[in-house]
Amino acid sequence: MKLLDVKAVLDREIGIQQSDPEREVLKELDAGATQYAILSHRWGTEVSYKEMTGLMRMEERKRDEVRQRTGYQKIIESCKQALKDDYKWLWIDTCCIDKRSSSELSEAINSMYRWYQNAQVCYAYLSDVDERTFPTEQDNSKFDKSNGWPEWFTRGWALQELIAPKQVEFFNKDWVFIGNKQRFAPTLQTITGIPREVLAGGLAGKRLSVAQIMSWAANRKTTRVEDRAYSLMGLFGVNMPMLYGEGKKAFQRLQLEIIREYSDQSIFAW
Repeated sequence: MKLLDVKAVLDREIGIQQSDPEREVLKELDAGATQYAILSHRWGTEVSYKEMTGLMRMEERKRDEVRQRTGYQKIIESCKQALKDDYKWLWIDTCCIDKRSSSELSEAINSMYRWYQNAQVCYAYLSDVDERTFPTEQDNSKFDKSNGWPEWFTRGWALQELIAPKQVEFFNKDWVFIGNKQRFAPTLQTITGIPREVLAGGLAGKRLSVAQIMSWAANRKTTRVEDRAYSLMGLFGVNMPMLYGEGKKAFQRLQLEIIREYSDQSIFAW
């Protein structure tokens, strides 16, 4: 697992003109033996692994363009919050996976539920929330494209990112803390359909049908059609290789893996 060195990232940003281009901002560490924070967010204009590691070797105009992206600002603000919370390490899916490597991408996707589960805290960034309070009532005028709730709640990958971590803290678009998973469990149950006991303690030890877990994902969206299946693997505790380009066959493969793992006929409802 590659993690951002929070202090190295922030030091580089403060002294951007004089920073050592060879100083590493990412390090390979054991997820099970390291305390780290993790980010959950809606993708926008992001910064890749290659750009994050090669920032200081870019010509100035290109470097400035990268630093002005909303995705780069998310990295910096996440690092500031991690430092404030006394975490040395931070994981962000956009820049901590070298997606040029199909084997690294496959390993990351198959490990992602566990990585969120092992994190000490997950920062959920709600980029479309202006207020300094968590939205507790449906508002179709404000969130007209996401059923009256922040768009984060409609995204496929955000489902496991809400369930897996022990602690989820929500931040508005200005990185103001607006609440956590425990405090707003009743509202989160209303938004997502996920029972409070699952929000509080995860999936372990719960008697849940396959159909019930699938129902939580039914109205969620992913940019890639394959990710509708890949984003559910961790929730069911199954693994399979990534084959981007296979389209809807990915969900059929997921169903087969679930059938091998569970004797639950409710899967045929999907």
